[in-house]
This record gives sequence, structure tokens and C-alpha cells, in this order.
Amino acid sequence: MIGPVSQDAAAMGRALELAAGARRVAPPNPWVGAVLVAPDGSRYEGATGPPGGAHAEAAALAAAGPSAGGATLYVTLEPCAHHGRTPPCADAVVAAGVARVVVAIVDPDPRVSGSGLARLRRAGIDVELGLRAGEATAQLGPYLTHRATGRPWVVLKLAATLDGRTAAPDGTSRWITGQAARRDAHRLRAASDAVLVGAGTVRADDPALTVRDGDGPDPQRVVLGTAPPGAKVHPAWELAGPPGEVLDELGRRGVLQLLVEGGAATARQFHGAGLVDRYVLYLAPALLGGDDGHPLFGGRGAATLADAWRGRIVAVTRLGDDLRVDLEPDR
Repeated sequence: MIGPVSQDAAAMGRALELAAGARRVAPPNPWVGAVLVAPDGSRYEGATGPPGGAHAEAAALAAAGPSAGGATLYVTLEPCAHHGRTPPCADAVVAAGVARVVVAIVDPDPRVSGSGLARLRRAGIDVELGLRAGEATAQLGPYLTHRATGRPWVVLKLAATLDGRTAAPDGTSRWITGQAARRDAHRLRAASDAVLVGAGTVRADDPALTVRDGDGPDPQRVVLGTAPPGAKVHPAWELAGPPGEVLDELGRRGVLQLLVEGGAATARQFHGAGLVDRYVLYLAPALLGGDDGHPLFGGRGAATLADAWRGRIVAVTRLGDDLRVDLEPDR
């Protein structure tokens, strides 16, 4: 027999799965999942829809109808308590007669930030906070970063040979990695609100920066500098200035996750300023075998080993013959 604690964890796990399915349609709203368990054990589910559509809690309540009375609602993010494009979810939960609400994490949006939980508690609803909070925090990383800092969550994507070269001395780089890694990189694009490259990369490679080898929408294309007329990257936002100011502007435009694809000078700017939240390195089983190939980062590096950047590896994935290595700063 499954005990109450296991039932709670399983229901929140399902809510997290539903939230993951809403990742590409919900932004700039948070991608949230909800599971409502009625007193008779029947379950109803919801996930955040496109902007202007129903939030996860509202969708689950609508599916449940009268069965929501006395139910337990599991939701990955605190229900909202303010009027936006839709009415407050906290009010809908109260009106439906839900008896208990289990929430993974608090919404840091200043319009919410605990007020949703307070609304539920004032209505006499049993509220529990923190179940599977680590998973919800990781899943909502871009949204949480944007709400806390006003800037996007920055992913720096790099592809290299095992000896750390992104291109041969003559500039050739297609293709360092195999098809499986390239498909994964396109999925990473589809999961990002915007993708950024430097103007030098546009002039040298003329990339389209679209999602061609996978499912999902094309991200907004951003060029650091000015792209030549007729470049494949158009239409694109052309921005200039220090990377911090660029992130501020992208945050104002509603970008939650920014994928930085290079080249080496652009990668160096964001890395050197400490603005990268996640590094994604695709490593191919290839060696250029010299010091004249193009490096991952341009400019001067750490002068001594004691000054080397160190983070932590959070995932290693085999993709065909290649490896994807995910790193995060050790903050």
C-alpha cells in the first residue's frame, strides 16, 4: 500500500511532468503543472497554456468541476493572487472548495511572492510548501532568474574537439559533432526564447539560427553588433553594449532564457563577466592536434591555475559518438 507521503510525491512528480510539457508554450509566463486529487481518488490535470490562456490550476479546476470540493491540489509554483490576463488562481482555488494545496516553491514575482499562499490560508485551506522544491526550482530556473534579476537565464553553448578546438586553423567547423548532438542543440534552441551570436560569426558563417533539426518554435534571433544586409539571421534584434546591458534590455523585452552560441569573442564576453548560468559543451571524439586551431574562448585566459574558472558538472549525456557536458557556476 502506498502511504500518504508517497502519494504526495507521486502527484507532484506528475505535476512536474505536466509543467515540462508547457515549457515551450507558456513563456513569458511560468510553465506550471497542476494535479487535483478528488476525495474519491479521481485525478484531474492542468498545465499553463499560451499567454492569455488558462493557468495550470484553473485548467485542473475546470476539468474537475464539482469534484474539486474537498480535494487536494498539487502545483509546482505558488498560485497567483493578482489580476493579469486571467483572474487570480488563488481565488479560483478558494471558490472551488479545495481543502488542501501542496506547492513546490514560492513565486518570486513581486505581485505574488507569498500573497497567493496567504490568500489560501486565510480561507482556511491547509497549505504545504516545499515538496520536490529542488526539481521545481531547476525546472523553472529561467523564470526564477528573470523575476529575481530582470535578466534572462543565460545558456552558453559550445561545440569542440576533445582538445578544445571549435574550428580548424582555416576556419572550417562543419561538422565537429555528429547528427545526434546537432539535433540536441536544436532542441536547446527551441527551448530558448532568444539565441544570440556576435556580428563576426554572422559575417563568417551566415547562420540562420532556426530550429531545423527538431520540433519547436524558432527563437528570437539576436546579433551583438550589426548584421550585414541579406544575412540569414534577419529579421533579428541588433544590440550593442556591454553584455550586462544587453541582458537588461533582453529582460525588458520578456526573454526568459537566452542561448549564446558564440563565437569565441562573444563567448568570452559573457563568460568573463560571470553572466553564464549554464554551460553546454558538445565534445566530439576528434583531435586537431595542435595549438593553431580556434579556441573555445577568445582573448587572454587565466594567468595561473589558481585563477582558473571552476564550476560543477551537473550532467553528462552521450549523444551518438559525442558527449554533452552541462556545467554550472559553483555559486
